[in-house]
Amino acid sequence: MSTHRVITRAKQSITAEAVDFAFTAEMIPALSSNWNGPDFLREYRERAWSAYKTLPMPTIKDEAWRRTDIHALDVSKFSLPEGNLLRNLPSTPKWLLKPLVNNTHGSQLILHPDRTEASLDEQLAKQGVIFTDLHNAEIHHPDILANIIGQIVNPGEGRFAALTAALEKYGVFIYIPSDVQVQIPLHSVIWGPGESLAYFSHIMVWLEPGSSLTYVHEAASPNGGIEQTLHSGLVEIHISDNAKLQFVELQSWGDNVWNFSHERAQVGREANLEWIFGALGSNLTKNFSEIDLIGEGATGKMSGFYFTDGKQHLDHDTLQNHLAPHTTSDLLFKGALKDSSRSVWQGMIYVAPGAQKTDGYQANRNLVLSPKARADSIPGLEILADDVRCTHGATVGKIDPDSVFYLLSRGIPYAEAEHLIVEGFFDPIMQRIPFDGVRKRFQQAIIKKMK
Repeated sequence: MSTHRVITRAKQSITAEAVDFAFTAEMIPALSSNWNGPDFLREYRERAWSAYKTLPMPTIKDEAWRRTDIHALDVSKFSLPEGNLLRNLPSTPKWLLKPLVNNTHGSQLILHPDRTEASLDEQLAKQGVIFTDLHNAEIHHPDILANIIGQIVNPGEGRFAALTAALEKYGVFIYIPSDVQVQIPLHSVIWGPGESLAYFSHIMVWLEPGSSLTYVHEAASPNGGIEQTLHSGLVEIHISDNAKLQFVELQSWGDNVWNFSHERAQVGREANLEWIFGALGSNLTKNFSEIDLIGEGATGKMSGFYFTDGKQHLDHDTLQNHLAPHTTSDLLFKGALKDSSRSVWQGMIYVAPGAQKTDGYQANRNLVLSPKARADSIPGLEILADDVRCTHGATVGKIDPDSVFYLLSRGIPYAEAEHLIVEGFFDPIMQRIPFDGVRKRFQQAIIKKMK
């Protein structure tokens, strides 16, 4: 398709009053007078800052945010994690650094608040694989970075996207050359402890034709914070023709974190994306995740897991954009809810004119475990071609009392019976996950949430 049309529900009213954070342009190194980095990065940061100053704060009057109210976000209290604010922050826990996909990492990148630790397998480096943080990418790989940054997610897509693009410090940059098969997974971690701090991250993944990669990324912080912490992130992924990416993304933010992200993957001709998404933490999350199938024969699969408790609020907005013929998408999100928590899932399958032989599927299943919990599930289709197969579905339900009675009648205690039913509910999503470590992490989350 020559015209790349993407459905978005993130439009905002420019008449709304903008609410400013305490950030200024002077905090952006690329905009300072002594900046000696690449010009394209200065232009990118300028464009992002300008968009941030123009765009209003989203409110429940905006359709995409109608079910997620962020007026309680205390924007005036956030500071960047620098200087004295880095003192006495808890260190990255060892459990967070363990492999989830294999017995070992091909390479690992750990983004601490005050430093970065990086390792890259020597053989991968010889093949031209780049796996580094954003700062090093700016210095050592500016030509490649210039062709990627801001090309898939535009900073003007939302106020948080613009603010992130302007202030981002924590970044992951991955480049896989043509026909390189990365056999051992790459693993990155962002650790964001502390209170009243703002973390801005940017993940960029670029696979050249015929390449393949398994990549695991996790963002996390400790629980128990009293004051709010902010995380805002961007994810840009490009999978060239005949390339394959398995992307595991886990969100384990602490219970005081307000988490916002704009994520998009472009999938080329006969290319394949398998995206596994797990939401285990945060106080509030608003996530935009999109798959753009831009090449004929492209395939995109997304499997999502979430389990909320307390007063958690998780809002996932997904788009499957079929922009070329013979493309396939398959999305399944499953979640369970306890206490007074709430989940929102809004999904859309869009089929562009001429994208014939499209096969699109989306489903969202929710299990409500408390009378005060609430799940909103809104699937959608917009089809502008006449030879397609697109299906969608959404369910919200409680535990079947007959199933509980059956287990109780066989001597199983109620708590264990409920646990078994919840595990059975999540089994279809577990079967879609080919990695034992990821399944184990989700199963551990179920056990912890059921206590």
